[in-house]
Amino acid sequence: MQIKLLAEGGAMKPGPALSQKLGPAGIPINQVIQKINEATSDFHGLKVPVELDIDVKTKKFEVKIFSPPVSELLKKELGVAKGSGLQTKNLIANASIEQIISVAKTKMQNLLCKDLKSAVKVVVGTCVSLGVLVENKPAKEIERDIESGKYDKEISQIKTETSNEKKKMLDEYFKEVQRKQEILLKQEQAVKDAAAAEKVAATPVAGAATATPAAPKAEKAKEPAKKK
Repeated sequence: MQIKLLAEGGAMKPGPALSQKLGPAGIPINQVIQKINEATSDFHGLKVPVELDIDVKTKKFEVKIFSPPVSELLKKELGVAKGSGLQTKNLIANASIEQIISVAKTKMQNLLCKDLKSAVKVVVGTCVSLGVLVENKPAKEIERDIESGKYDKEISQIKTETSNEKKKMLDEYFKEVQRKQEILLKQEQAVKDAAAAEKVAATPVAGAATATPAAPKAEKAKEPAKKK
């Protein structure tokens, strides 16, 4: 029997999904979880693909660990909790090419890439979906730069360390990006709030009585004066 999981590195806990699969086979779930946590301890805080090979007859099992997804490795490398839901409006980080190379090097054995340069391009592609700048540029532009050979030197030398000076420069640029993003998001929210308020003001209040003008009172016809 084979079971595929996505486990929290070093911190997997018992759950109904795993119990339903292991219970009928008579496999002790606590032992399985302990083995998984030991095998994934180096990936603390990351989602790690795990494969369990279980021999139902002997009750023996083997735990196979695979490298976390590129997105998880990138988030750890950049120190962010999650990707952006609005990639073009809400950028979440500014990566150096060295950080990209570091992730590509870690993940390369699990990628269908012929060389490190190809793996770097895959990682940059993930930056597009996460909303991550690379070297102060949109990730789409960096893909073209890599293709043209701009970063061949860094890739061939497998540079994975970013200098403090460069880190400072990237951080300062990204702070300005964040400042502009906040201004734009506030402006968009103000427009939405104004539109919502206008809509509410234009909606009739349920149950409100509509006033109708009172009909004019008919004047009593004057009786002719009686002659004496």
